[in-house]
Amino acid sequence: MSDAVLYGYFRSSAAYRVRIALNLKGLSAEHRFVHLRKGEQTQPAYRKVNPAGLVPYWIDDDLELAQSIAIIEYLDETHPKPPLLPPDPKGRAIAREIALVVASDIHPIGNLRVLNRLTGMGVDEAARAAWSKHWIETGFEAVEARLAHLPGPFALGDQPTLADICIVPQVFNARRFGVDLAPYKRIVALDAAAAKLKAFAAAEPGRQPDAE
Repeated sequence: MSDAVLYGYFRSSAAYRVRIALNLKGLSAEHRFVHLRKGEQTQPAYRKVNPAGLVPYWIDDDLELAQSIAIIEYLDETHPKPPLLPPDPKGRAIAREIALVVASDIHPIGNLRVLNRLTGMGVDEAARAAWSKHWIETGFEAVEARLAHLPGPFALGDQPTLADICIVPQVFNARRFGVDLAPYKRIVALDAAAAKLKAFAAAEPGRQPDAE
């Protein structure tokens, strides 16, 4: 995908998801970096690219897409091998359910703009960290309960899916915020299985050109 561009930030878990998907598909794109901690996402130059001021943002010829799930499903539909969703409708629904617990229930509540808003309301750093931990733990309880009834080593068996693509970056965030992962044995095992795959390892935040 020589003309494709992905705007991201090394520590953005949503951008992390898209990097994993690209790697699993064996695809490449031009990576452009938006430094979220320095507020580059709020500057006019980037707002012209993505008015929402978020990453990731995908440009592929005349197609522009925000939202990691939409980008990943577009990649899966345009480059179907290997598939990122199970072959059966029930499996696909479960994979999407797990992915959306992360992408809709956990991640948005603890992303940088929410934490910055809490700071603006006078919430101190310790309370912000406790906020993030709480919502990660709440979401992980739901994910762990779902995974308990599914075959491993990945979320839905032998091959990684959209569910794993969303879980692994959230585990990275959980460790950053000091979440005790001991209660989430399936999640930890899934993350360990993913770490053995080059596609996941190469997408890790610390391995990105803009990592600090």
